[in-house]
Amino acid sequence: MKLSSTELDELADLAILAATTAGQMIAETRPDDVQRKAGGGASLASQVVTEIDRRSEDMILDILGPTIERFDLGLLTEERVDDSSRLTADYFWCVDPLDGTLPFIEGVPGYAVSIGLVDRSGAPCLGVVYDPLEATLFHAIAGAGAFRDQRPFSVGAGSPADVLSVFADRSFLEQSDHDVIVERFEQIAIDMGLSGHQVRTSAGAVMNACGVLESGPACYVKFPKPAGGGSLWDFAATACLFNESGAVATDIDGNRLDLNRTDSTFMNHRGVLFATDVSLAERIRAYTSGQSSVRG
Repeated sequence: MKLSSTELDELADLAILAATTAGQMIAETRPDDVQRKAGGGASLASQVVTEIDRRSEDMILDILGPTIERFDLGLLTEERVDDSSRLTADYFWCVDPLDGTLPFIEGVPGYAVSIGLVDRSGAPCLGVVYDPLEATLFHAIAGAGAFRDQRPFSVGAGSPADVLSVFADRSFLEQSDHDVIVERFEQIAIDMGLSGHQVRTSAGAVMNACGVLESGPACYVKFPKPAGGGSLWDFAATACLFNESGAVATDIDGNRLDLNRTDSTFMNHRGVLFATDVSLAERIRAYTSGQSSVRG
């Protein structure tokens, strides 16, 4: 069953309601219980869970739950076991109830509520991101454009900066090939006629992506590696935002993001490349192609 534009609009409105309802709760609270996830990944960010994550998820599903039966949707959400309904349903909700848990428990910017709707082929159909700290809402619907606080939004609308902004996860600072990658981004910046680059590592994946959209020229890169590499729910909503705002959201080789990977919920196999424009994305791929030390 293919959802109509009217149905997508309705689902987007409900996702916006769910994200803002949960986000406003997050904005009014502080974490009172921090635990380690069973089977969490190697990074601290993938291991930490708070009571607020669970409360946010419950609030979101209270609003979106009825749509699952009504539209025969699947569900993938960070705090619940993958039931594989995403592999058989025509569409599925992909929910991160609190992305950027580390910034949240530290009381610094960089966390958000993220809700995406993805079709069975892995294409993002709508995306909603709510930043509780700034009370900022981003949303996009496939074929209908991207919006910031309900106003049409496109990448590069503001004045471009003189530096290349490179958004990365905190684990990037600990990579053995960190210095090599930094040198290559500096060279990319020089080739673009910029004064240099700056690396930003304070936010979670969702707000890193939104930072790219608001900071051009900018990029957010996760190179392929044996395990981890972020999860489907980290990129489902923002991929739609990028597609609809005229930016680039692909794997590291320029292919469409695999947002319904059958054998895992992680994105490590092909990596992620978000960039403000095609030219920048091509430069990044050219500088990293075939470099196993960088791509691993």
